Amino acid sequence: MSLTIPELNFRIIAPALVVVLTAIIVLLGELFTASGQKRVLGYLSLLGLGIAAIVAWGLWGANTSAFRNMVVADNFGVFLTLTILIGAAISILLAMDQFAQGEYYALLLFSVSGMILMATATDLIVIFLALELLSLPLYLLAAFKRENKSSLEAGLKYFLLGAFSSAFFLYGIAMVFGATGSTNLAQIAKSGVSDLLLLGAGLILVGFAFKVALVPFHWWTPDVYEGAPTTVTAFMSVAVKAAAFGAFFRAFLVALPAFAADWRTVLAVIAVLTMTLGNVAALLQSNIKRMLAYSSIAHAGYILIALVAMGESGASSALFYLLAYTATNLGAFGAVIALSDGARERLNVSEFAGAARSHPFIAAAMAMFMLSLAGFPPFGGFVGKFLIFGAAVQNNYAWLAVVGVLNSLISAYFYLRPVVQMYMSEPAEGWGAVRVAPLVTLALVIALALVIALGVFPSPAIALAGGLLR
Repeated sequence: MSLTIPELNFRIIAPALVVVLTAIIVLLGELFTASGQKRVLGYLSLLGLGIAAIVAWGLWGANTSAFRNMVVADNFGVFLTLTILIGAAISILLAMDQFAQGEYYALLLFSVSGMILMATATDLIVIFLALELLSLPLYLLAAFKRENKSSLEAGLKYFLLGAFSSAFFLYGIAMVFGATGSTNLAQIAKSGVSDLLLLGAGLILVGFAFKVALVPFHWWTPDVYEGAPTTVTAFMSVAVKAAAFGAFFRAFLVALPAFAADWRTVLAVIAVLTMTLGNVAALLQSNIKRMLAYSSIAHAGYILIALVAMGESGASSALFYLLAYTATNLGAFGAVIALSDGARERLNVSEFAGAARSHPFIAAAMAMFMLSLAGFPPFGGFVGKFLIFGAAVQNNYAWLAVVGVLNSLISAYFYLRPVVQMYMSEPAEGWGAVRVAPLVTLALVIALALVIALGVFPSPAIALAGGLLR
């Protein structure tokens, strides 16, 4: 019996390897760094993310695969990798004044490595392994404030429901393998349609739906987002979505085009339910973290429209939307962190009253992030929605675009509520005690620059997002 060694092209997974190596160095550095100098580990993490971004950019246009075609370096995966790295870097900037601990950065970096692998995997087994590598550190990060019961509850809920989603995903993989004899996406696409394959695809859909918070598998989101530390919530809300949607798109567009007519109908219904429930539930929230949690559910519905649309226009519009959403949502959570009063966070929307008078830059940034999330021009959120709705119309799903537009109109009410409080209400007590950390201000400036640039000069990002899947 001969043993065939697969091609080991480590260049393809170099961005993930750089991030893992950085995480190990940071973890070891925690042992030898004095307690008052832990912030240097945050800078080291940022350096690692920067090197990983340079390495990832070097793979642009490579369009090659390795490890028996289990991992690919195509422009779709590279774009998602860069989006995840940008999101992770901004998240670390937001966290450096709150968590000067090497464990925090190491856990975040390990999770980032799983996200990168998930976005570039072309085999269901690798996607599952990446999903676990992504998830396990996040369970710990959600419960990172061990003295806080809400944080511990968030970590436990996230772990339990994450385990359920993993089980569904694994059962789905087993059934797909039973039906096709392969877990490789390209090989699955060559097999015939069968009931077992349809059942397996359905279970895999459930696993993805848990991760990106699609209705009816979204119930964990508000509680976990509210209980987890705000810096962790900000990271989870964008990076997990980018990685999971990347694998979701790749799995369904590459492996299951043969019965696209069936799953497009199912996903269109789920998109409508997800957008509508997310936006209507957000209307009822007075806690800004729960409001942004339901908002993230609604945004998952918008992104799902792009998958229903299919084709290059659907995939490229989703990539642009994920980049714009990453900058916008991190900025919104960053503004919440900036307006916190020491250990106490202002989470009730009414507590933002009068913020514009004492903190005009933070209030203005918060207002622009809210307008971008609602889809107002000239911000990145507007262009993202325009591209996704345009792709839906172009691919004969005009009715779905209309539902998306109506949902965007509903969302304007709850996104504008904090803006009204900041600019049109008498100042709440305690604004004089609020001191915004310089690194949080830097994170807000970066996020705001991206949101405005993607809205005013979207063409370069749209051109980069136009890469086809392999």
